[in-house]
Amino acid sequence: MDGQDEVLAFAGENAVLIGVAILVVVCILLAVRIVPQSEKFVVERFGRLRSVLGPGINLIVPFLDRVAHRISILERQLPNAHQDAITRDNVLVQVETSVFYRILRPEKTVYRIRDVDAAIATTVAGIVRAEIGMMELDEVQSNRSEVIAKIKAQVADAVDDWGIEVTRAEILDVNLDAQTRDAMLQQLNAERARRAQVTEAEGRRRAVELAADAELYAAEQTAKARRIAADAEAYATSVVAKAIAENGLEAAQYQVALKQVEALTALGRGAGSQTVVVPASALDAFGEAFRMLKGRG
Repeated sequence: MDGQDEVLAFAGENAVLIGVAILVVVCILLAVRIVPQSEKFVVERFGRLRSVLGPGINLIVPFLDRVAHRISILERQLPNAHQDAITRDNVLVQVETSVFYRILRPEKTVYRIRDVDAAIATTVAGIVRAEIGMMELDEVQSNRSEVIAKIKAQVADAVDDWGIEVTRAEILDVNLDAQTRDAMLQQLNAERARRAQVTEAEGRRRAVELAADAELYAAEQTAKARRIAADAEAYATSVVAKAIAENGLEAAQYQVALKQVEALTALGRGAGSQTVVVPASALDAFGEAFRMLKGRG
């Protein structure tokens, strides 16, 4: 009992100091705010925006300031959305989109928009319908990256006033109704058949061209051979003419006799030839040729 009395007596004598110490501790606890790296704190003073606290240790005024909102700045993904759109060539398509975003300026997000996800989803749906409505179905299918870039740029401009950054906007799929798919399949098959026919026709035309080139090459080579033979014959004729001019008629007679001898020799070498009939004039040709050779010797 004596100890309790002493404690009570001490507390009664130092009640003011103890109260001040407790108040200081409470003020310190209320003044110090530790903000995680993935968050930002929005501080209000008497219901009005005072400041935005970044990651780390921050100080506020106790009892005057309070942390009204704790905003995550991590990247978020909206649920995949499906919306109908009509292309410029009046084809109904169902587009599946996915959007990623993060909050950069919490003070704008908190005081300018209530439901961030719903607002972004509505904005994306309107922009997707507007962009696809200005394009034909073939353009939507073939230029999907261009469509995505346009949608992302427009969505980024639309949500900039909310302190939000759109990091990614993707068109995951473009679905068509059954009738449109069947019509596109028929068109695709017809296009494939047309390409096959064109390829076959090109092959036949190429074969004809190659055959014509081969015939032309053969004709050129034949003409070249004939030209060479004609040149050789002309050269031989010129040599004979020169010899006649230099030696007179005897040279011509010698050539005629020599040709007759060569013809008879070739006839004698023929296959299956056992008997050779030699005309009487051939003996004279031999004799004439030998006389000419003797005379020229």
